[in-house]
Amino acid sequence: MGESTAKLTEKYINEHPYIKNSLKKGLINYSALSRYIAKELGIEKKSSKEAILIAARRIHDKLRKETVKEKEISQLLSKSEMEIKTKMVVFILEKNVDFNLIYSIQNQIKRESGLSYVLEGSDNYTLITQERFSQLIEKKLRSKIIKTNRKMVMIDIKSSREIETTCGVIAYLTSLFAENGVNIYEFLSCWTDTIFIIDSKDLNKLINFLNLE
Repeated sequence: MGESTAKLTEKYINEHPYIKNSLKKGLINYSALSRYIAKELGIEKKSSKEAILIAARRIHDKLRKETVKEKEISQLLSKSEMEIKTKMVVFILEKNVDFNLIYSIQNQIKRESGLSYVLEGSDNYTLITQERFSQLIEKKLRSKIIKTNRKMVMIDIKSSREIETTCGVIAYLTSLFAENGVNIYEFLSCWTDTIFIIDSKDLNKLINFLNLE
């Protein structure tokens, strides 16, 4: 059985952030939107077009409630601090790498006042560090490197402890990245620190939309 018209409408709106954001702010004419979505989905039945219109109104009501939550999130982020580190690099490593070797590399980086993060996936490790340690890693892990992403930037959003009990902060932030066309290469959270890794070419764009003041 195929998806209902209401489900298809919700899926379409969720997959198009600009439409979703405009709908949330009440900037879209429902009739025009329903005609547009019907055309995009290849729907011709009048009853189905009416179902799209009704679904759009319901989604708007749902999004309006989310706006109240966003005010709480905005207040939290207004108290946060943002730290930006350029010249970062991301190494994707084979899972069969000796983790003791990764641990020894991290210790050496720490001794040299550097920073590094290791994420464990189902079939790989991801090592995030500063470009100045690239030669060290390539020398010790050359045969285990699957992929290297250079010229990365790390954004560390440092929030208060309230972030632990404030629902929707991560969803709110990632939606801002998506709406502004900034790809998130890596993401990690460490209690009150929310960390994103992006391409350096998107830094100016990020600064323009991620204003925490």
